Amino acid sequence: MNAPSEMSTSTELNRNDSKHNETPKLEPGSGNPGRRKTLFAALALAVAVAGGGAWAYWELVGSRYVETDNAYAAVESAQVTAAVAGTIAEVRVKDTQPVKKGDILVVIDPTDAKLALAQAEAELGRAIRRVKSYQANDAGLGAQVTARAEEEKRFSAQLVSALADLERATIDLQRRKALVSSGSVSGDELTKTQNAYASAEANLRAMQAAVAQARASRNAAIGTKQANAALIDGVVLDENPEVALARAKRDQAAVDLERTVIRSPVDGVVARRQAQLGQRVQPSTPLLAVVPVQEMYVNANFKEVQLKAVRPGQKVELICDLHGDKIVYSGVVDGFSGGTGAAFALIPAQNATGNWIKVVQRLPVRIRLDPDDLEAHPLRVGLSMTAKIDLHSKS
Repeated sequence: MNAPSEMSTSTELNRNDSKHNETPKLEPGSGNPGRRKTLFAALALAVAVAGGGAWAYWELVGSRYVETDNAYAAVESAQVTAAVAGTIAEVRVKDTQPVKKGDILVVIDPTDAKLALAQAEAELGRAIRRVKSYQANDAGLGAQVTARAEEEKRFSAQLVSALADLERATIDLQRRKALVSSGSVSGDELTKTQNAYASAEANLRAMQAAVAQARASRNAAIGTKQANAALIDGVVLDENPEVALARAKRDQAAVDLERTVIRSPVDGVVARRQAQLGQRVQPSTPLLAVVPVQEMYVNANFKEVQLKAVRPGQKVELICDLHGDKIVYSGVVDGFSGGTGAAFALIPAQNATGNWIKVVQRLPVRIRLDPDDLEAHPLRVGLSMTAKIDLHSKS
């Protein structure tokens, strides 16, 4: 009978304990206002500090520098090609070998070139002798013109004599014909007079032909002399066109012989060697390339939105992936490419379509490197670089 009462007593005790353990609820507006102000002040301070930091970063870094890792080392390499046809007799270099300007790279068999030079020298000697013969003929042709002129004068004098003979024969014939009717002149004498007249007339015609022939001969001699004089007139032997042409061919043959020895046009490193011993080459056949590593520069492809304040002459800091962050190259903005990479692509982008999406373009910027940095830490074509331009540097 006492069990139910004991159970109710324990239940009431547990309820009293739970009431004592409950956290008292705060009514709205009953919190600490000073604590809330402190929290808001801390939040405002944090926002101010973040804004100040962002402003300081923009003023000191963001607005002063533009940077890209889309940059690569480049150089204007020298392409070495054959200038004459022939067979390669020697190849004196290999890939990666450093060379100096003037070093022999490849030798082409000079046999054909030597024969061509000998032939050209012989042709030059023959041209000189031919022109000298023109000069010697000039005096002889002048004498021929004089002789033809004198011959024409002689025939002209004979023509006058023949004309006088004809006139005399004509008069004699007329007289004889007048006396024939009176019987004072015999028929035989008249016949002789007629023959003399015919002979004088024939002689006159012969002299006329001789004078015409002599005049033609004189004119021909004058023409021959003028033609000969045209070959030598106004120039000395060395400046004569025939001699000059033969000398030019001789010089060309000498140059071709010299070109059988192919030398390095610049200091650099041999690359892409294609020349092989015994290979038959023609003019313009590519043999190898010489990369002037001491003249290396960097092509940095900046976004178009980064280039608003970039000017030639501004200083640039560059880092090469090959050497790491510890090696910093000094550079100067040299200039801008004439177009973006997309504009010079093999298949340019066609933006005149309905489905057009604007893509930020990149413009190559050429950066000239410090020669001392290049000498201390050489680069190679195509190495990746990181370029940072100081927009506040003097341009």
